[in-house]
Amino acid sequence: MCGIVGVLNRRGRAVASVDVQRMNDAITHRGPDGEGLYCHNEIGLGHRRLSIIDLSKAGHQPMASPDSRYVLSYNGEIYNFLELKVELEALGHQFRSRSDTEVVLTAFIEWGESCINRFNGMFAFLLWDNQTRRLFIGRDRYGIKPLYFYESGDSWLFGSEIKGITQHPDYRFGVNIPGLVEYMTFQNFFSDQTLNEGIKMFPAGHFGWVDGKAKSISLHQYWDYEFVEPEGNIDDNEYLEELDRLFVQGVTRQLVSDVDVGSYLSGGIDSGSITAIAAKHFPNLKTFTCGFDLHSASGIELSFDERDAAELMSSRFETEHYEVVLKAGDMERCLPDLVHHLEEPRVGQSYPNYYISRLASKFVKVVLSGAGGDEIFGGYPWRYYRAVVNDDFGHYTNKYYDYWQRLIRDRDRASIFAPVVDIASSVDTREIFESVFEKHPERVRTPEDYVNLSLYMEAKTFMHGLLTVDDKLSMAHSLETRVPFLDNDLVDFAMKLPTRLKLGNMSEVIKINENEVGSKTAKYFQKTKDGKLLLRKMMANHIPAEIVDREKQGFSAPDASWFKGKSIHYVKDVIFSDTSPIFAIFDKKSVRTMVDEHLSGQSNKRLLIWSLLYLNLWLKNETV
Repeated sequence: MCGIVGVLNRRGRAVASVDVQRMNDAITHRGPDGEGLYCHNEIGLGHRRLSIIDLSKAGHQPMASPDSRYVLSYNGEIYNFLELKVELEALGHQFRSRSDTEVVLTAFIEWGESCINRFNGMFAFLLWDNQTRRLFIGRDRYGIKPLYFYESGDSWLFGSEIKGITQHPDYRFGVNIPGLVEYMTFQNFFSDQTLNEGIKMFPAGHFGWVDGKAKSISLHQYWDYEFVEPEGNIDDNEYLEELDRLFVQGVTRQLVSDVDVGSYLSGGIDSGSITAIAAKHFPNLKTFTCGFDLHSASGIELSFDERDAAELMSSRFETEHYEVVLKAGDMERCLPDLVHHLEEPRVGQSYPNYYISRLASKFVKVVLSGAGGDEIFGGYPWRYYRAVVNDDFGHYTNKYYDYWQRLIRDRDRASIFAPVVDIASSVDTREIFESVFEKHPERVRTPEDYVNLSLYMEAKTFMHGLLTVDDKLSMAHSLETRVPFLDNDLVDFAMKLPTRLKLGNMSEVIKINENEVGSKTAKYFQKTKDGKLLLRKMMANHIPAEIVDREKQGFSAPDASWFKGKSIHYVKDVIFSDTSPIFAIFDKKSVRTMVDEHLSGQSNKRLLIWSLLYLNLWLKNETV
């Protein structure tokens, strides 16, 4: 796990090593164990190393091939690198290190761009070919490891983080208003946009080529999700046995490390089952939980603390357990550091991720996360159920688009974005939403098809946002996060599972959708225990029954209560200050009306308030 940066100059202009060094220094936190630069003619590559596999100098990067033709700067872990190494040795290749980095480099030498299909892991890399003078760019299937790029008039710039790119003298800062509108609609980015004008995220599941003369990157998609109903009849017990085998295999694969490995441990089934498997390999496995002080919470937020359930599982698996308890005020205390490291806000109030990563980093360099289990196995039934009965594909996207307007709805955009309304009004967020499904309209007919379409959409967008947050906030503390649920074999299996083995009560859901009984529908969606049915059944082999049977609980602080309680003065200092930077973009009166609705208890605007607080500090930092 590391950090990478790159510069490819146009017209053969030589790269200045001082520029690459400045970019590399900006991401030191991603790799405090070592650094390296490669600058030759028009190419410059930088690398920060967090040593996980082969801690020796033999794993140093950027890494050159024996003949010096290829140079690689790589971030990630390839969990099947030992199998690939054996295969490559049989083909005559020799290795100088025990690192997966050298396997990636050698795999490209042997198989070219198709090597990327052989990698089971998380990665983003830049690989320069000195002979053809072209740069090969690759990113993992799911987008676990981030990679950004920027085209200036004179160069292409790349980085694991935005801050690496912004340190280059060719970068020019500007607020990307269309990207901000996209975020303020979905609380996420569904496209490749960021808040920084001109900086884009390299898409997951793609590789690309670029040279110094190119005006664009030649992009190629090598993988995509494909959730489908399987053909033929397979016994449910066969599915169960295969899921158990693949899950254990996936977790075990991701335990490869030359440093200590720990695990997050919430009160849920995903992290609990991962911990159960990991604890068999590591006696006294270190586990980490984030809890919340609920003395000033109310309503549903009184159930947000999961420490009791986590302690139950820690006792069961005999782990060495550590906890951090967040209180009102902890958000504002960490917000400056969080904004610096997260760069672009995504999906939810992410500061609890910052604190739990900081805790884990005090004890281990690698931590296992349960991310991906919900998105791959159907853990959000109340969302899918809103759109399982439709007249046609357009009817489906209308309903689901309406649901995913999380912060500002279309009808409020003109008033909220009044200072920049001309630009904001030109952004077609519905088109952005529908573009996620561009391959799929022709094959959706049944309720199961629409559930699979929802799984596809959320894996591509919501999960990608979660993965970006997890990467940035763990690497802020020089901590590698691994996600066993995104083992390639496990994902391939999950995508072909029948919907009935993920969700229950489909006939009842269809009936409620057809009748469109508003309040009854809403109540059913929120109360249902459906979701991840086969996964829950499998996990009963590994974790206590009382954990398997628990209702789904998200990882969220009781901010709705805190924002109108102990943190109210902090909220008001930003929202009701005429000098707050956000009001160069947002209309004061409209924003304050919406925030007042929360403070008075009329509605829950916690996600909007969080986003406004975050954006205000981001703008302040970027424009000083």
